[in-house]
Amino acid sequence: MKIESSLRDPDVLNHAQYDGRKPGGHYESFYQRANHPTRPLAFWIRYTVFVPAGRPEDAIGELWFVFFDGESGDHAVMKEEIPIDRCSFSTTSFDVRIGDAVLTPGRLVGGTSGNVRFDWDLSYTSSQDPIFLQSRRAYSWKFPKAKSLVAHPLAVFNGFLDVGDRAIPVNGWVGSQNHNWGSAHTDKYAFAQVAGFDDDPDAFLEIATAQVKIGPLRTPPATMLVLRAHGREYDMSSLVRALRNRGTYSSGEWRFDAANDQARITGTVSAPDDAFVDLTYYNPPGGTKHCRNTKIGRCEIEVHDKTDGRRFRLTTEHRALFEILS
Repeated sequence: MKIESSLRDPDVLNHAQYDGRKPGGHYESFYQRANHPTRPLAFWIRYTVFVPAGRPEDAIGELWFVFFDGESGDHAVMKEEIPIDRCSFSTTSFDVRIGDAVLTPGRLVGGTSGNVRFDWDLSYTSSQDPIFLQSRRAYSWKFPKAKSLVAHPLAVFNGFLDVGDRAIPVNGWVGSQNHNWGSAHTDKYAFAQVAGFDDDPDAFLEIATAQVKIGPLRTPPATMLVLRAHGREYDMSSLVRALRNRGTYSSGEWRFDAANDQARITGTVSAPDDAFVDLTYYNPPGGTKHCRNTKIGRCEIEVHDKTDGRRFRLTTEHRALFEILS
């Protein structure tokens, strides 16, 4: 695949990279998330394939549903594991099926029949170009082992969610449709995304501070950032730039400072403990990774545009995706 030319098509990498015949381990997720326009409510729905290294016959599909309720503090989490023979992941088009749950262009439908009922039937639209948090060429390299992209930023969702006995209408919730995959999870990272700030609903932020292992050693932290705001894209995702940027985080707060010839962007992402859910990800090489995740975090950034001297601030009180993997 000639990455530079093919990435002009926003969906060219938004189909499965999964190959059930290969013995190497693999994980792959197509996840959709969105926030209520004004209230601290959000959903995250994740269609995943997991393949343990050396055991492709033990591959499974995973169906995740999380509803974040920042008003009551009562978040709902569901995960189902489905035999791979009841799943399909198209390698030529955007078509994912896990059991009876489907994900196709512009729509996702699914549910579970466990003790607590979870259902969703959602449509979404987006006119935005995709966002790549890695260099275009890196998508054809074996390193880093984990890849990700935002196929549809600022996606607008409509439909309904059922969470237990609670029916939740989804009318104009804004978020994104995303895709990540690889032969191993990144060793350690903080990741954030904001799809529309309170004071600029058209702005979009994608940022990660990550470390990977090479043999017994761990690389220095690399901070990659892409911001779209005020009609411009500030891209600080190249490997050289990422190693110069700074990002430090704890269990509930992350501070970052990124710069290039175009701009300098500093900021924080934070959330209280009760905004997070704790999850376990299977890792293809073996073992598990611990994930803390919220979709109702706070984010504040300051931008100094060096090209024209402009300075501006963007904030959101409860629209930030904030995830920490350890």
